[in-house]
Amino acid sequence: MKSIHPYIMVENCKEAMEFYEEVLGGEIKNVQALEEHGGKYMHAELHMSDQIIHFSDVFQDYGKITQGNNVYVLLEFEEKEEIKKVYESIQEGAEVGVELQETFWGALHANLIDRYGIGWMLNCQL
Repeated sequence: MKSIHPYIMVENCKEAMEFYEEVLGGEIKNVQALEEHGGKYMHAELHMSDQIIHFSDVFQDYGKITQGNNVYVLLEFEEKEEIKKVYESIQEGAEVGVELQETFWGALHANLIDRYGIGWMLNCQL
């Protein structure tokens, strides 16, 4: 296996990606927007150093997207300042499951479902 990348389907993909780009850094690349679908993104990528998260708008052909808490994207941080900055930005409008806190396993950790219905786990080993 060469690699595994999360592929996130979300309503208002352009808006969500701009939010994630602002919060997480990186650069939006390889946008394939479909004019016949009002400019919805068929595919786009958020590149952050050597990491890539793939995104798409929700299309009727995919069936109904059910948002839940069974899949999260785990972001591992090296610096406490970085995890705190991302947490403060992404938690606005989110449903916070675990607030950013020190854990028994020696990490700063949080989990939440953001305003777009995407689950995130943030972790920084201390």
